[in-house]
Amino acid sequence: MKTSTKLWIGLLALILLSPLGLILPAWLGGGTAWGEWSAQEIHKLIGYAPSGMTRLAGRWRAPLPDYALNGQDGAGLRTLSLSYIMSAVVGVALVVGITMLIGRLLARREGHHAS
Repeated sequence: MKTSTKLWIGLLALILLSPLGLILPAWLGGGTAWGEWSAQEIHKLIGYAPSGMTRLAGRWRAPLPDYALNGQDGAGLRTLSLSYIMSAVVGVALVVGITMLIGRLLARREGHHAS
């Protein structure tokens, strides 16, 4: 089996397992998904929030906040699930596209250095 095929299989496995980061904390009563804490949640968990995190907390607005489209705050599970899947597809497409672009640029550079 080619190395690239193994990498695609590994990526697919990670894509399929990624929802566990959101599902398991809810099932186990752990609160929010790992790493998705706000400055307030960090303060509550460890007793303080880093000053940079507090200062910069309001500057970034996610394109699909909470994996939902605008106006879906009270939406049903089916709508939110579709939004979550769409968010995942957009994220994976961006990561794969950028990775392939960087790979091609590096391969082209390696070709120039080899000759």
